[in-house]
Amino acid sequence: MNQLGLIGYPLSHSFSAAYFASKFQNENIKNWKYFNFEMSNISEILMLVSNNQGLVGFNVTIPYKEQILNFLDEIEEEAKEIGAVNTVKIFREKNKIYLKGFNTDIYGFEKSLLPLLESQHKDALILGTGGAAKAVAYVLRKLNINYKFVSRNLEKNNCFLYSDITTEVITKYTIIVNTTPLGTFPNVLEFPQIPYFALNQSHILFDLVYNPAETRFLHLGKQSGAKCKNGYEMLVNQAERAWKIFQT
Repeated sequence: MNQLGLIGYPLSHSFSAAYFASKFQNENIKNWKYFNFEMSNISEILMLVSNNQGLVGFNVTIPYKEQILNFLDEIEEEAKEIGAVNTVKIFREKNKIYLKGFNTDIYGFEKSLLPLLESQHKDALILGTGGAAKAVAYVLRKLNINYKFVSRNLEKNNCFLYSDITTEVITKYTIIVNTTPLGTFPNVLEFPQIPYFALNQSHILFDLVYNPAETRFLHLGKQSGAKCKNGYEMLVNQAERAWKIFQT
């Protein structure tokens, strides 16, 4: 039996386990199972891999997309450049274990964003600075879209504080991507503090959150006429890319 899994903490919001269970059933894929491996410390990963000989690979979610790098033997170039991994393939030979990291968030986000882009979409705000934000930034660089991060603290040179986000800033930055967990079920009343009244039909609001399907962030954007999209399609895209990696 080939095993796959998801590591992170907490995993009550997990998309991957349900998605792959449904995929295996609907596509009649035999001898594969997907598990949630909730762990409160990333160092538990070594024991997990050693004790589960059937484990072929795993996905990585909050808060370990950056911490996992310290446990990998090899990292693909894209993932190495952004400093975040969300997919790990396990190679086993005799008594040796070799872990290779990938970032399929890049593929997932780009494929989901591209159909929304129009000529006015030249500047973007990335809300948050974690591993997912790094994947978003990578894609925006690839598409020649200027961007700035937005954070509660000035963690990066290319960064605004939320208090810096004025009407003038919103007018210029016509793509706004929420990579924070704000608004995720069950905390559905939370949302990033930006001046939503300054949005209009020229804006794209993209929320990496997918549960609920319409967060307060997207709801407020829709009220102002912005084009809105949640993270579900991105998750499906990245999961399918991860599935190809696991099979090879």
